Amino acid sequence: MNDEFLATARDRAEATVLANAGPYGLKGAAKSYQQVWTREAVIAGFGLAVARDPAGKDVVWRSLQTLGDHQSPLGRLPHNVGEAGVADPALVFDGGSLDGVPSQSGLVVDTAHAGCIDNNLWFVIGHYFIAEIAGETNRIKAAWPRLTAAYRWLEYQDSNECGLLEVHESKDWADLFANRYNTLLPNVLWFAANKAMAALAARIGEEADGYDIRANDIRFKINQLLWVGPEVARDEGWIRRHRMEWLYPTRLVDVVLQERPYYLPYMAFRDYGDRLDTLGNLFAIFFGVASDAQTDRILDYIIGAGVDQPWPVKACWPVVQPGDKDWRDYYLLRNLNLPHQYHNGGCWPYLGAFYVATLVKAGRLTQAREVLGRLAEMNHATRFGGEWEFNEWFHGISGRPMGFPGQSWSAGVFAYAHEAVLRGAPPVFDAAHGW
Repeated sequence: MNDEFLATARDRAEATVLANAGPYGLKGAAKSYQQVWTREAVIAGFGLAVARDPAGKDVVWRSLQTLGDHQSPLGRLPHNVGEAGVADPALVFDGGSLDGVPSQSGLVVDTAHAGCIDNNLWFVIGHYFIAEIAGETNRIKAAWPRLTAAYRWLEYQDSNECGLLEVHESKDWADLFANRYNTLLPNVLWFAANKAMAALAARIGEEADGYDIRANDIRFKINQLLWVGPEVARDEGWIRRHRMEWLYPTRLVDVVLQERPYYLPYMAFRDYGDRLDTLGNLFAIFFGVASDAQTDRILDYIIGAGVDQPWPVKACWPVVQPGDKDWRDYYLLRNLNLPHQYHNGGCWPYLGAFYVATLVKAGRLTQAREVLGRLAEMNHATRFGGEWEFNEWFHGISGRPMGFPGQSWSAGVFAYAHEAVLRGAPPVFDAAHGW
């Protein structure tokens, strides 16, 4: 892919995501998802923060402020916040808008996916990222009570006090998918959030050691519970002394699976998932949970299994089929999670962008540049007759766009991935920052 095409893609990406900014922060998309969504605003904010237009940083701060203004008394961050009466074509049932609870600000707080756990995780990580980019201290001091409240709410999601988060079904980014209990993606983000809290605390002169200690503990436990293979020595003695609940399922996967080239998507009580949760595994590499040996196995498997085809990358592999134990009838909702669609093996540009950034992090720079070129072509593809559509998601077999256009995170994380390739390291989440 030539540099001119990539530069054009970067320019269009930044223009697209900046055009989605509103008075309350970054909207999810140009014509759908008209609210400020916590996860999307932070994830797309990675690109806004490194955009050439300095207004991008202001949009990130504005989004975090709006979301924090609507934090619950217990510390929970909203899934999204939007203007009252604004119909969202992505969230309409029987002609009615899925508006939530009005707030004192006149905005509406979503209740459709109110328990999604990654909102609090991204709120913490987002403050860390923009503070590092902007060199900001005063705003972090002002936000610290909200950050500690968000963190405390997360602590109470560890219902059995095992050190990992227990997550209800369909309560991470794949919010119509049956990951559950000790799930990979939220716990990798829990690791990252603790590292972020340590850095934020140090920035404003608060005690930071406890967060770093907990981060190391989380990394150890993710590897003990969710990795099956010779790259991690299972410490059954430690499990017997500290987490007997894990003894049965870890023995079960060691016997039945023996080894896997990826982290399992979840471990539940006497149950486990067995498929590649692509984003969870990429983030395990990106944030530093995975070792070099694990990194090579995961990335080699993504190539070998064709997970990065027809576009980079599928959300999971293999897909869940009707009759599988992880199949749910709600996968039929709005025709979304049929096999090879949406969370169930659809290709997402924002996942592809994190794939690029992860390849850069792993030192696979030639491959990263090649994938970035295909990702640019993906974002250039159109469903609605324009160009540079930055569509939401694509079918995992046909490769055709099937989501809504003008998606903030499709555009925003492309800008971040492009910047990672240019620098040869992912901005902020690099060795210089201790990642």
